[in-house]
Amino acid sequence: MSCYKKITTKVFASLLLFLSLSINNNIFAADGEALFKANCANCHKPDADYTGPALKGWSTRVPDQEWIYKWVANPAQMIASDAYAKSLFEKWKPTVMTAFSNLKKEEVDAIMKYVDDYTPPAAPAGGTATGGAAESDNSLLYGILTLILAVVAFILLQVNSNLRKLSDEKEGIYRGEPVPFYRNKTYLMAGILLLFAVGGYYTINGAIGLGRMQNYQPVQPIYYSHKVHAGVNQISCLYCHGSAQDSKHAGIPSVNVCMNCHMGIKEYKGDPIVREDGTQVNGTAEIQKLYSYAGWNPDTKQYNPDNNKDGVPDGARPIEWVKIHNLPDHVYFNHSQHIKVGKQQCQTCHGNIQEMGEVYQFSDLSMGWCINCHRESKVDFFNKESGEGNKFYSIYEKFHKDLKNKKMDSVTVEHIGGTECQKCHY
Repeated sequence: MSCYKKITTKVFASLLLFLSLSINNNIFAADGEALFKANCANCHKPDADYTGPALKGWSTRVPDQEWIYKWVANPAQMIASDAYAKSLFEKWKPTVMTAFSNLKKEEVDAIMKYVDDYTPPAAPAGGTATGGAAESDNSLLYGILTLILAVVAFILLQVNSNLRKLSDEKEGIYRGEPVPFYRNKTYLMAGILLLFAVGGYYTINGAIGLGRMQNYQPVQPIYYSHKVHAGVNQISCLYCHGSAQDSKHAGIPSVNVCMNCHMGIKEYKGDPIVREDGTQVNGTAEIQKLYSYAGWNPDTKQYNPDNNKDGVPDGARPIEWVKIHNLPDHVYFNHSQHIKVGKQQCQTCHGNIQEMGEVYQFSDLSMGWCINCHRESKVDFFNKESGEGNKFYSIYEKFHKDLKNKKMDSVTVEHIGGTECQKCHY
């Protein structure tokens, strides 16, 4: 009996160890990608220069392994003291990398491993899909593996019970029939606790996610491709959304703004436009839809007459765009404060908008997401000696002294009260 028990215990322990290692490896691999997307993706791509340099192959460029940890923790200090860091700054100035002193060495290692192992996803047949398509992962595979191992463990427990009974009978010890597993209080309690934990997990996640619309991508009246306009043709975001730098709302451009260009551009002659499902978009037909909304006749190159004297061409009507980004009514968000004062790029919140076909919601716009950004984003702090920066911040005498005394290398939004409740809720 003792021999059987030892063998069963070892087998069961080995299975648990295997499961633990498998899950840990999966979590570690996922962490590198998640950490990269949370901290680096706004400025870097693994395999191409962006706001900052491509990160793939970083280890062949830096002076030594320890350099990357120092650089991530405090880029400003490295630029002042390290020749290679200074050469990077000279190439990419005036952009200076944000300090991520909160990242641990193992987290930096996970990010660097992810970018070194990165391979671009293969383009689907019929064109490159962009947008809110969900990324595939191995969660289902690991879930099935966990279930199989749980079943194996259960079977081994039953085998152990039967072996113990046989051993006892051989030694003359009589035991009653074992309680069936569906009546065994231990198994029943374990099953109830498991169901409670799983149900609680999904209930809490569902409650937290109420109202969040990440990856929301509605069909619009006109297929407007930001990739064509902001990407290929390099049209500034502020040309169409000019109020973003002067008011709370970014605003939707009027039909007249579109017609400023499309009075002369009535055909699409660029690369094929492909939807996420692989179907091709007729760019010229979409321009014709715009003419219909504007009341414009492309043949005569004139607006339709205003026969009913209502001040607009006959047949003209507003485009009923479907709103994508919505915040709760109790949340205050000001675009101009972030763009003009905070000097944030549109991509910080909206993702790589210049690469999107039909726009989708890139960020979950949760409170935690905003707070993390405030903790990491540096303000344009006023420098009294050079006179540069936002003069509003000249009132923060303590921070000026701390910067001068090298107690801190920069001031973030959190330092000036950016995580206080009343900043966004009042």
